[in-house]
Amino acid sequence: MPDNPESREEQIQHEASGFAEDSNELYEHFRFRVDRGQALLRIDKYLMAKIENASRNRIQNSARAGNILVNGTVVKSNYKVKPRDLITIVLAYPPRDTEIYPENIPIQIVYEDDDLIVVNKEAGIVVHPGHGNFSGTLQNALLFHILRKPGASPDDKPYLVHRIDKDTSGILLVAWNELAQTKLAKQFFDHTIERTYTALVWGNFTEDEGTIDAPVGRDPRNRLIQAVSRDPSTGRHAVTHYKVIERFGYVTLIECRLETGRTHQIRVHMSHIGHPLFNDESYGGSVILKGTTFSKYKQFVENCFSLMPRQALHATSLGFEHPISRKHMFFKSEYPADLKAVIEKWRNYTVHPQR
Repeated sequence: MPDNPESREEQIQHEASGFAEDSNELYEHFRFRVDRGQALLRIDKYLMAKIENASRNRIQNSARAGNILVNGTVVKSNYKVKPRDLITIVLAYPPRDTEIYPENIPIQIVYEDDDLIVVNKEAGIVVHPGHGNFSGTLQNALLFHILRKPGASPDDKPYLVHRIDKDTSGILLVAWNELAQTKLAKQFFDHTIERTYTALVWGNFTEDEGTIDAPVGRDPRNRLIQAVSRDPSTGRHAVTHYKVIERFGYVTLIECRLETGRTHQIRVHMSHIGHPLFNDESYGGSVILKGTTFSKYKQFVENCFSLMPRQALHATSLGFEHPISRKHMFFKSEYPADLKAVIEKWRNYTVHPQR
């Protein structure tokens, strides 16, 4: 018997699991078509029955944030579900099972208020515990910070809304409460967050700017990295816009603006078009890909690698609407010392090439 299209439509459609391993955006998106025989029922109760491990508090926070829509219209948690309603909901990053302990780790605070904090993450720090990193993470440091604030409660904790790679430096946004987290999650889902990164990549570009629209998913040959995939079951929509900042002949400094936030997206996309990030070991950038065979040039590149023993990627700016005041917020981060040093070396080499 052939599949019934209407039956498939009524199934849970887990369209964008932002806290999955293939995304740096920490939210979940669900879409439901209500069955024809559904009796009138509060939408929070309906969604609790439909979404595994979704607490009533998480669902009601989504309602308060305006993240539950029925037939395209925002509804409250007491809305009564009707047959054939089309329901969409964006849920914030759920609490992890891993217990997190406060640790006195220095953090560079760019901005902070009662609802959120913006930090400038150093390279080498993991954002949250997991995959063998159960301490020494940014989340451990943030927990220590919030518990030391005047009037702090033992229940206070940081609420993540996105993440950047361990060896990527730069701007990161974290919420201080669930409502702020939920409202920010919707902005990431709607692609209204403004994000730019600076990257040093191998090779020269024929054009000054461009767009890479190529789905990204887990590399079937190496589960630790991502890859461009044309298989819809493994690859997810990913778009990166880039423009040239400065050319150094063998390498180029570029700005990248993200539409989507897949794990390793810039690193994967740049490698895909033949411009892997400088010293990116996972994606082929930690060897000499462009330049001469002269020993002085090889030594020069090796010196650059030593100066910056990580991929040359920095989260430069972040813009968003404040989840409570609705004021537009925008933050920029200066290049870290290692990236500055490598850029200066390439700038000098371009003027005074050595053989």
